[in-house]
Amino acid sequence: MPRLTGQIDLSKTEAILDAASEVLAERGLAAPIEEIARRAGVSKQTIYNRYGGKIELVRALVEKRVDSITAPLRDPGAEEHPEETLTAYARSLLQVIERGGYSLMRLTIQSAGELPELAREVYANGPMRSRAQLAEFLELESRAGRLKVDDPMQAAEFFGGMVMANRQIQSLLRLPTNLSDAEIERLASEAARVFMRAYAV
Repeated sequence: MPRLTGQIDLSKTEAILDAASEVLAERGLAAPIEEIARRAGVSKQTIYNRYGGKIELVRALVEKRVDSITAPLRDPGAEEHPEETLTAYARSLLQVIERGGYSLMRLTIQSAGELPELAREVYANGPMRSRAQLAEFLELESRAGRLKVDDPMQAAEFFGGMVMANRQIQSLLRLPTNLSDAEIERLASEAARVFMRAYAV
């Protein structure tokens, strides 16, 4: 059965972002758009038409990662089960660390002096966007009477810091965290449990 136009566009977008993630991790921000296009199986002009340039492409990669991390906050029934939702969010954060998902952040830090606008984009569309979505979730939980959170953004920062701890620095420094799936699950559920107790009604 032939694919619809929207399916083709989505397929190309996924191919471009997957290729960009690989190429940038291997060759850094100096990686040519031509190489990304070659691996994605599209023309260089297609990438420029969709993203305009490398900074916009990096922003799209960061947004895709944040959408994946924050997906548990939008799952059906997430609001009715805050501890399970926070566990799933924490699990997503830890999986990014363990699976080498910090290559873009590492590249951004390395180039922040020459490309401060890229650093601002990555920070705003990465960590801050993720925390803001968690803060919105916590505010909803407070309104529903399941938690008592006076400052949702601060609470979101606390939760993220508790989950990430030194593992974020380890990942940025390319040091192994050696987290098994079982360890990720244990850490995620413990972080959610402690947080729920701290902000209990």
